[in-house]
Amino acid sequence: MKLQNLIKNIEEYYRIDQNLYTDYNVKRGLRNKDGSGVLVGLTRIGGVTGYIKEEEEIIPVEGKLRYRGIEIKDIVKAISAENRNGFEEVSYFLLFGKLPNRQELDLFNSLLDESYDLPAGFKENMILKAPSNDIMNKLARSVLALYSYDNNPDSIDTLNVIRQSIELIARFPSMIAYGYQAKSHYFDNKSLYLHNPEKGLGIAENFLRMIRPNKKYTELEARTLDISLILHAEHGGGNNSTFTTHVVTSTDTDTYSAISAAIGSLKGSKHGGANNKVMQMMENIKQNINNWEDEKEVQEYIVRILRKEANDGTGLVYGIGHAVYTISDPRAVILKYYAYELAKSTDSEKEFILYDAIERLTPRLINEIKGLSKVMAANVDFYSGFVYSMLGIPPELYTPIFAMARIAGWCAHRLEEIIGGGRIIRPAYKNFGEKSDYVIMEDRN
Repeated sequence: MKLQNLIKNIEEYYRIDQNLYTDYNVKRGLRNKDGSGVLVGLTRIGGVTGYIKEEEEIIPVEGKLRYRGIEIKDIVKAISAENRNGFEEVSYFLLFGKLPNRQELDLFNSLLDESYDLPAGFKENMILKAPSNDIMNKLARSVLALYSYDNNPDSIDTLNVIRQSIELIARFPSMIAYGYQAKSHYFDNKSLYLHNPEKGLGIAENFLRMIRPNKKYTELEARTLDISLILHAEHGGGNNSTFTTHVVTSTDTDTYSAISAAIGSLKGSKHGGANNKVMQMMENIKQNINNWEDEKEVQEYIVRILRKEANDGTGLVYGIGHAVYTISDPRAVILKYYAYELAKSTDSEKEFILYDAIERLTPRLINEIKGLSKVMAANVDFYSGFVYSMLGIPPELYTPIFAMARIAGWCAHRLEEIIGGGRIIRPAYKNFGEKSDYVIMEDRN
């Protein structure tokens, strides 16, 4: 009650008249008036295309995601055709700017193998002795703690940052897996399983091995998770967590500070945590629809959600729509295929039909109910949680898996900012408050 009395007027002091943003021509959320992003930088790492502009008109197009110029669908297609792990190759590609030959990839994999193990005592002292109910917070703390175990933590020399980047890519699976096991044991009263990573296995295989009591997984499960990691590894410089990496890196701080800041950004429900919102919504839908294959019943419930009469009352159908993509999100298109393959092998085909119906029906219903004429489609978050659930991965690991993939892109962007940036990122905020005089204590209300 004392704290409530202290802050009873705080919202009044912080609230800003929304009309002022228009009056001062503020680019809220670093967005232009038409919803497109404000151009604040250049990158050669990742490119996201969801529309084209002609004479200031936005024209929707099929979504494309390119890693250093190559379409993601072509990368996934080639790796899938060879039936092998691909996340390690993609990480190399993002970091070094070229596709590795066999010798280069073997060397890179050997460097990852050598970096899998956490520093001596780290698992016990940094993770098990300070468990967290939220694995993203545990991951951020673990990354910051690695600073103390690094003999050269502050140098931003390219070779040193590359070394740190490789170590982080290799160690994220262990830090996440052990953070999850500690959470399960100390907060959920489950048995504690601590499996060491195994050299020669890919990131996806090792992760599945470390989070499961019996260390078992199928080839389809490992390949599907590997593909998901590839799809989440990079998404241009404008997404919130990658932009955070650029902003913090531009101050010339250390790698661990920059990456932990990016983790904090990704945790948010408007960013990496969105897949949990999708899963919570889908559980609500499944509980309130009798026949998942009856599109009329599905449609009626979506309408209730949009009218704020169902689910969480926000009027949002999570997983539909994207800040850049319009007609399609290429990541969602690819992940939907793997979701179907998994659904067939796990007796989840009826649930897949439900997802498919919601994906198809929702854009039209949003436009009808809200009076819009917007082109929109499912984004990657719509199917990622469904895929992870069929892999038997608990919801608290969904966003950490996103981080486990995106660390490759973050590190590439950090290098790009160090080498090609050179100027601290410092946008402006307009102070519109009235000037006032200092009031001595006895004259205050």
